[in-house]
Amino acid sequence: MARRSFSVTDLPGFSTVAMMVFAALYAPMVVLVVYSFNQGQSPATWEGFSLDWYRVAWANDEVKNATVNSLIIATCAAILSTALATLAALGTTRRKGFKGQTFIYAMINQPLMVPEIVTAVALLLVTAAIKKSTGYTGLGYLIVAHAAFCIPFAYLPIRARLEGMDLTLETAAADLYASPWQTFRRVTLPLLAPAIFAGAMLAFVTSLDDVVITEFIKSPGQDTLPTYMLGQLRRAMKPDVNAISTALLALTLVLLSLFYLLTRKKD
Repeated sequence: MARRSFSVTDLPGFSTVAMMVFAALYAPMVVLVVYSFNQGQSPATWEGFSLDWYRVAWANDEVKNATVNSLIIATCAAILSTALATLAALGTTRRKGFKGQTFIYAMINQPLMVPEIVTAVALLLVTAAIKKSTGYTGLGYLIVAHAAFCIPFAYLPIRARLEGMDLTLETAAADLYASPWQTFRRVTLPLLAPAIFAGAMLAFVTSLDDVVITEFIKSPGQDTLPTYMLGQLRRAMKPDVNAISTALLALTLVLLSLFYLLTRKKD
């Protein structure tokens, strides 16, 4: 008699526990979205459907400035981190194993293992010294800090794609006397493009949603949407924050859906 393989889904109550976990995770988000359309100012009392708070947020100059800062930082950080992650992925996969490879892999993924507050404090010490010596207080610090934090988020899907790619085409290109650069540009890069775009989107979302590093590094007048919302919540809970949160949630869901479509395996 064949032995039946174990599956966690066969355990008693698995479906019930799974539904409870999903409810705990997503019910607060549903409430947030619903109350972003609340007509009244109370965060806990429904007073009718309205789009007024979206109009209020849209007309707020501080929100506009924070949105521009967020998009600039997230776009630049995503481009920079994805470029570095692509080079790192190529350097750790398209060559024979070497001594210290595991250490390099761990260092690349260090931001995922170290608490973000530790990274933020370390970056604060470095940027504070640079600001004092140079006098520069622009967005460059935030871009570099976000890029450093986002590298592993871009690196993981790119590395996974490289490890799953068949080397036949690259080997064939080399046999046809293509230079390493020609092989990369005409063979490797087109095959790797979906993973690069997926890594860039994941880095963009990570940078866009970051609060801790931004709060430590930013100079006056450099609020992003998350830090602006945090500042508003410290003063009073305003309904326009619900509208901004819903808009950020919608953007994040769109980008993560694209990430899934680009990285899912095809039959």
